[in-house]
Formats: sequence, structure tokens, C-alpha cells
Amino acid sequence: MSFAFAEEAVSGVGGAVAEGRLDLRGFGHIADSGFDALLGYLVVFIGLSLLMTVIIIVGKIMVAQTKKASAGTEEAKPAEGPAPVAAAPKKLAPGSAGDVKIYDTDPRDAAMIMAIVADKLGKPLNELRFRSIKEVK
Repeated sequence: MSFAFAEEAVSGVGGAVAEGRLDLRGFGHIADSGFDALLGYLVVFIGLSLLMTVIIIVGKIMVAQTKKASAGTEEAKPAEGPAPVAAAPKKLAPGSAGDVKIYDTDPRDAAMIMAIVADKLGKPLNELRFRSIKEVK
């Protein structure tokens, strides 16, 4: 019964369009729809342009404040003489990889640990770098 009702509804619409009885004025015209779309795009474009302008202005204000603050700290510092020379790096022994910091460990035990690690890895001790050795309690 519902299937017959659906057929009648479809044929009724098709017949109304064919006879010219279906009123399409309620759907608007293409020109009106195009004008509405362009107006919407224009509003969004103007809004994004204003937002971009505000962000640029705020950014420039922040950069100016940062420069002003850094200039104030430089003026507050007393003028010093020539810049201090950095200490020359400590010369290491040939083949060594640097200093090892030893915490709560006897130097003899640290040397033994380094030798064991080098033996297990199968590498010479001078190719390994130990940064620190600490006893875990």
C-alpha cells in the first residue's frame, strides 16, 4: 500500500512540472544567490584582513617593547674594559677522550670498571668516552 502511495507522489510531481503548475519562485533566482554568495565572501575577506592588521600591529608593538627593554638593560650596565679572554682548553693526553667525573667511587674501582667495559665491547679504552661513574647504593 505504501509503495503505491510513493508512485503517486512521484508521478504527481512529474506531472506538475510537465504541466507548468509547480511554482519555483520560492527557491530564488540565480542572480540573488550569486549576490548573497559574493556578499558573504566579501564579509569574510574583510574580517580576515582586519584580523591580520591587528596581529601585525600587536606584533610591532611587542617588538618595540622588547627592544626598549633590552636597550634599558644595556645602558644600566657599566662599561667594562676589553672582553675577558676565555681560558684555553685543557690539553688532553694523546688518545684520551676527556675527563671522567667520579662520584662516590674509588679511582681504582672506576679504572677497573672502564677496563671491563672496554674488554666486553672489544674496543680499545682510548676509543671509549666515559662521562661519569657513580656508585649505585
